[in-house]
Amino acid sequence: MRKARWLAEWAGKQGKPAIYHCISRVVDRRFVFGDAEREAFRMFMRMQENFTGCRVLTYCVMSNHFHILLEVLPVPDGGISDELLLKRLAGLYSEAFVDGVAQEMESARKDVDEAMVAEIHARFTYRMHDLSEFMKTLLQRFTRWFNREHNRRGTLWEERYKSVIVESGVAARTIAAYIDLNPVRAGMVSDPADYRWSGYGEAIGGGMKGNGKKSRMGLILAVKNPESRDQIAMDSWKDVSRIYRRAMGMALGRKPGKTQDFETQDTRKKAHAVTKNTEEMLESEDNETVLPDLGMAGMLMKRVRYFTDGAVIGSKGFVNEAFVGARERFTERRKDGARRMRGSGAPAAGTLWSIRDLRVGI
Repeated sequence: MRKARWLAEWAGKQGKPAIYHCISRVVDRRFVFGDAEREAFRMFMRMQENFTGCRVLTYCVMSNHFHILLEVLPVPDGGISDELLLKRLAGLYSEAFVDGVAQEMESARKDVDEAMVAEIHARFTYRMHDLSEFMKTLLQRFTRWFNREHNRRGTLWEERYKSVIVESGVAARTIAAYIDLNPVRAGMVSDPADYRWSGYGEAIGGGMKGNGKKSRMGLILAVKNPESRDQIAMDSWKDVSRIYRRAMGMALGRKPGKTQDFETQDTRKKAHAVTKNTEEMLESEDNETVLPDLGMAGMLMKRVRYFTDGAVIGSKGFVNEAFVGARERFTERRKDGARRMRGSGAPAAGTLWSIRDLRVGI
């Protein structure tokens, strides 16, 4: 019997966003995603983002799996207006479909039929501001497209997607960097800016249909965690990009430009471990890195199982708060939730904590 998925206790209730690291793999872990598949997946992901009101802070689509750092925001105060609903629908449905819903709503408003208006809203809003609905629809829509393109049937994904609750601030910035470094760890590129199917690569290269701006906004939210999320100046990207490159352990001399696809056999052989510029990383008292220890860069270049299987990642207080909200999951012998990270996650020990005490493959 499957355990219920870990969900933030406050999700959708207290005006506080919940952040999740979501991961899913192709069945049998086959390498089936080429350029067209990764572009299609990103398109469907952005459509879901526009429809649901959730925010993709960063992401990475690899050859047989993907990562998404997703911020699930609560429903706006006062609910979703007719205007906002139609705008959301336009992100996922055809113009003709949206026009049909608009006419139906206008007719209900004229008849002062509030029950009908509520019913029209309910058809769609239950799929908004919700992690499970975001992921279910994304995976289903992409599977249908993939099966049609490749003349196949059946499931595409290995199992239920994994998700980890992530605290904003240090934890979110750390996992964002871990996600964007996926192609570097895999030996596809030596600089994450050169991989165009990731949040950072898209932010640097501009992306399709203006999504470079959307990617930059996502990383600003992940790195700076501003209190007023609707008043973020995009001119802060220059500062954020420098901090983020330090967080990833990368030298800072790279100039923004159009990204390229370096996933070739030749570059896999030439790709090397991430370059650290010690002088730049130490030029300020706190290093302006996600963690003050230079071991951070080395940690992010390894597989850190806590980031995919830890269930809840954050400060000690954050993890213990999640433990109290899910006390029934644990035996009476367990007194608190926070567990010190070990193995490849050891450089973060004392700064980041996990609710799961992993012992194998860490």
